Amino acid sequence: MHALVSVHNALFGLIERVGDWLMPMAGRLIFASTLLIYYWNSGLTKLGDGIFGIFSPSVGAYAQIFPKQLEAVGYDASQLSVFHWAVVVAGTWAEFILPLLIIIGLATRLAALGMIGFVVMQSLTDVYGHGQTDIKTLGAMFDRFPDGIILDQRLFWAFLLTYLVVKGAGAISVDAVLRRRTMQAIA
Repeated sequence: MHALVSVHNALFGLIERVGDWLMPMAGRLIFASTLLIYYWNSGLTKLGDGIFGIFSPSVGAYAQIFPKQLEAVGYDASQLSVFHWAVVVAGTWAEFILPLLIIIGLATRLAALGMIGFVVMQSLTDVYGHGQTDIKTLGAMFDRFPDGIILDQRLFWAFLLTYLVVKGAGAISVDAVLRRRTMQAIA
């Protein structure tokens, strides 16, 4: 029995060590393959016309982020406040910048934390701003249907992002290169 336990511990000890560098990289790859294009396409729908569209969001951007407020002003975004503009611009930029940081592994923990906040705000906007409260779209935890867009899917997204907050980007990342350079400079 002791030999079996020793083999078990040796095998799974090796798997844990490999997992320390493999899992963060796999997490970033999974994020890239499932959410990168989703968020970048969403960000593109919010850009205004021309090169300065990054500072002048489309009406659709306001409709996505502040649906009730935009409706209240007759869909004339110019009647919304500077606060609304700042939130829409920051949200649009976040949809491009935060996923890019996660993919390249730069400030990964902060970027993943920012994405968790983004997912929470996105979900709250879907529920309270857009009124997506039907059970099929909203989903329910601990039910037999794993396909609710808001609770079910986004819980998986948040778990993946939480993993990156806890573990970081891993050995193959800009964060790791910067960490090695900092350690060499100190030594």
